[in-house]
Formats: sequence, structure tokens, C-alpha cells
Amino acid sequence: MAEISIIFSISAILFLSPFLSRYLRIPTPSLEIILGTLASYYGLINDFYLFELIAHIGFFYLMFMAGTEVDLKMFIKIDKDLLKKGVLYLVFLYIISTISVIYLGMSKILIIIVPTLSVGLILALYKDYGKNKDWLNLSMIVGSMGELVSISLLTFAGAALEFGIGLELYKAVAYLIILLGGIVIIFKLLHVLFWWYPEIKTYLMPHLDKEEQDLRLSMGLFSLMIGLMIWLHLEIAFGAFIAGIFIATFFEHKEDLPHKISSFGFGFLVPIFFIYIGSTFNVLTLGIEGVIPTAIEIVVLMIVARAFSSLVFIKVLGKVDIFSFALSQSMPLTLMIAVATIAYESHSIGNLLYSSLILASLIEVIISMLGIKLIVFAKNYYKSKLNT
Repeated sequence: MAEISIIFSISAILFLSPFLSRYLRIPTPSLEIILGTLASYYGLINDFYLFELIAHIGFFYLMFMAGTEVDLKMFIKIDKDLLKKGVLYLVFLYIISTISVIYLGMSKILIIIVPTLSVGLILALYKDYGKNKDWLNLSMIVGSMGELVSISLLTFAGAALEFGIGLELYKAVAYLIILLGGIVIIFKLLHVLFWWYPEIKTYLMPHLDKEEQDLRLSMGLFSLMIGLMIWLHLEIAFGAFIAGIFIATFFEHKEDLPHKISSFGFGFLVPIFFIYIGSTFNVLTLGIEGVIPTAIEIVVLMIVARAFSSLVFIKVLGKVDIFSFALSQSMPLTLMIAVATIAYESHSIGNLLYSSLILASLIEVIISMLGIKLIVFAKNYYKSKLNT
């Protein structure tokens, strides 16, 4: 009966969450986490190995989708001065976060979590504000850079938490370095190969594709990278992310492919991951002393760190859009939860900090989404007043 209850509950949440999201004006991922929490609290969702397995696959698929939004060629085309400012922004973000965490005496795992960046929910902003906003386009570029750094650190942190400081960790780091070197070489070789023989691209992914060859190749690469990361005992999410980057970089002629990939992900696998995360959050922990204050402290620290770091773009974006940029960077929901989950499952953090991090990730998304809406509304209102 427990399995049937889980299936019915997931089905209901999958169907209802988009409607409730539009009605309540809450981002769908946040709502799915909340609904997962409530379903778990009322006993509708319990521990079940198949549910957990699909949820983990959903997370890996989410990282794969995030990778499909990172075309390495855009870093070549981007203005070099803007690229330098992006690097400077990341340096400031990590320095401010590290100093703040140490000064406040917080858990050292927050040194990785606080500056974490992810493009997952930045993509959602495009649906609301379009692709003609300078602050949003810059946020996507900087977010992509930050996500590469964040996932690399996530891989290292996952190995450190799993093996501890010792020979196994050093082996994992060595494997990671070798893997990164191999990936760089493969990318360079393929870049040359596809430049000389562009017809190979259309042979692998033809424009007229009745057999869904593009999707089959994507899923094959996704599965291959997962297998490789398991074999090397490295963070699987990193491999999934690299697979997505490969698709985005070399098969740009398949403009509908990211939509195909995301339709399946956001329609099924990814929501199950968010529901699962919600089910691991115990509502009763909100009554534990320190959970809510810690969550608020984390939210404030993450937003303030990004606000100060964003000042490097003040001349590019101006005094108003700089705040929209900072808030759009303050929604690393997926990676934040990923690091928290890895740390919790390895017993590196306790239930109090884990619950605070899940709560903080939800609060942060809601504050950032509402804050951006208010800024954009106020800016448009002011412009309309000037025109009249």
C-alpha cells in the first residue's frame, strides 16, 4: 500500500503543481518541495528505494539540462573585459563568503554552499522577462561560469566527504584532474574535426530526424558519463553536466534539442527530485531551536555577498539593474540542495543545518523572484511616468 500511496501522491503533485504555481505566484520547483514536505508529513510519501533512485536520476538529469545551456563558444565570443569582470565577481564572491563564514563561526561546509551558483532558475526568468534584458543575459553568462566552478567544488567536496582526507581522496582528485585534462583534449580534437568535416554533425544528428536520433545520442552520452563517473568514484552530477555542455557546444544546429531534453526533464524526472527533497524535510524541525534563525542568516549572507560582489558590474548595468542581477544570482536551489544532501548523507552535517539549508533555499528563491518583480515593475513604472 505504501508504494501505491507514493505513486498516487507523486501523480497528483506532478499534475497540480503548475496550476498552483500560477495561482500562488510561487516558482514550481519551490512549490514541489513544499508539497513533497506536506505529503511526507501526512504519511502519503514514505521511504521507498525506487522513489529515491528515480529522484537521484532526476537530479543528474537536471545537471545534464543545466549543461545544455552552457555553450563553451560563448566564452570565446564574449567581450574580454566583461569576462575579466565575471572572473573578478566570482573571486570576490568566494572571498567574501569564506571570510563571513569563518568570522561568524558557521559550519565550514558553507564556504562551498554560500557562493554556489546555478543557471537552473535563471532560465526560468527568461520566460518572464525575455532575452533582451542586459542584467539577465549577463547573469546567464556569469552563472554559467560560476556553475562550472561550483560543480567542480561539489565533485571535490563529495569525494572529501565520502573518503575523508587520505589516500582515497588524493586518488579521486587525481582522477578528476586526469578526467578534466582528457575532456579538454577531446573538446579540442572534436572542435577541429567538426570544423573540417561539419557534415559529421548532421550525420549524427540529422535535421530530418524520424528516429529521434538526436535524443538517443544525448541520452547515450548522458548514460555514458554517469557510468564513467561511477567507475572513477567521482561526483555523478559533474559528469552529467559535462555531457550537457558537449551537446550545447557541438550540436548547436539542433535548436529544438534543448527543448526536447527539458520537456522530458521538467515534465517528469526533475519534479520527482524536488518532491523527494521535500519528503526528506521534516516539518517538525521548524520547531527545533535555531533552524529558522540559521536559515535566515544563510539567506542574508548569500544575498549580501552577491550584492557586494556585483558592484564590479556597476558601470555595465547601472544602479538599478545591478540589484536585479544580484538577486538573479541568489537562487542556486539545485546545487545548494545537492551539497546539503551529500553532506547530510555522509553525516558531515546534522539535521539542524540540513533543515536550515533546505528552508533557506526555498526562502531565497521566493525573496529573489519577488524582489526582481518589484524592481522591474518599479523601473517600468518610473519610465512610463517620464514618458508622460
